[in-house]
Amino acid sequence: GTDAVATNSGMAAIDTITTVLARAGDNVVASAEMYGGTSSYLAQTASRRGVELRTVDTTDPAAYAEAVDDRTAYVHVETLANPSLATPPLSAVAEVAHDNAAPLVVDNTFATPALCRPIEHGADVTWSSTTKWLHGAGTTVGGVLVDGGTFPWDHPEADYAEFDGDNPAFGFDFVDRFGERAFAEAARHRGVRPLGNAQSPFDAWQTLQGVTTLPVRMERHCRNTRVLAEHLRDHPQVAWVRYPGFEDHPTHAAAAEYLDSHDGDGFGSVVVFGLEGGYDAGVRFCESVETISFLANIGDTRSLVVHPASTTHAQLDEAAQRAAGVTPDLLRFSVGLEDPTDLIADVDRAIDRATGPTDETQPATAGGGS
Repeated sequence: GTDAVATNSGMAAIDTITTVLARAGDNVVASAEMYGGTSSYLAQTASRRGVELRTVDTTDPAAYAEAVDDRTAYVHVETLANPSLATPPLSAVAEVAHDNAAPLVVDNTFATPALCRPIEHGADVTWSSTTKWLHGAGTTVGGVLVDGGTFPWDHPEADYAEFDGDNPAFGFDFVDRFGERAFAEAARHRGVRPLGNAQSPFDAWQTLQGVTTLPVRMERHCRNTRVLAEHLRDHPQVAWVRYPGFEDHPTHAAAAEYLDSHDGDGFGSVVVFGLEGGYDAGVRFCESVETISFLANIGDTRSLVVHPASTTHAQLDEAAQRAAGVTPDLLRFSVGLEDPTDLIADVDRAIDRATGPTDETQPATAGGGS
């Protein structure tokens, strides 16, 4: 990209993007399979500003084309959807967006720049929660947006008052003054500053320390994830496993095209699965792990597991959960850097406890998180 802007959280990044690009009467066309927090933000918060959310089939370019119109502020996808792990056809979606004079915005949190650089595949703006893999230790909260410098904000069919013509706050044309950095500068001065979305200096410093080890960490994350995914696939009490590195994953071909292979292991460090006991077994599994942490976060050096239907996506009804790729039994496993032998032992022990005889079923605790 041509420039980047740090924010105080991942959600602050998407809020800044929406503030700069969308105004009342506009719409955002987004893949249905996305992080529950993003879905809720667009559906429940941005909508209060008069911005409509239109969700479409994640993998169908024709669905995006049908939904986009002349009031589409931007098209939004995730490189690896949270938590379904679906990869959209990035280049085809970018073409649809650009044919309609709209930018493609991509959440690259799950893939990280170590595995995918969406701007090389047609994205105009990317954003990530730096709380996750970029920092790596889960001790800061932050976000970042990256300006690809590729979108023609002064295109005659585009309508972005913040960039083209005299800016309503500053009285000059951001495209004329900043050129290919126009979006980043508008985000910084018209989004981050007035909304208070800036990242603290200490969090920024800590994140920069983490970024220096990102490539090495991602290699180990991804290698461990394949080992765990293969073990889960062979376990008799596991009903199903979804991992982009498996050829039977619905978007394996897209993941293989857009993610760096790392000798065949570069399919991210998250695996999702369901147990034979369904929803209740999923809750008990999370409450039974010991080496692995039951925590609604991802991208930590430590392995983390969560039951999205009762935590990260609990604010959605079951129909909306399923549209986002969340089934009642789904468990999201963010694989860390531990010895995979220790992780396998903990997984097997937790599965035995979750699927064995039990006198009572403890209710899940709803919550937020990532």
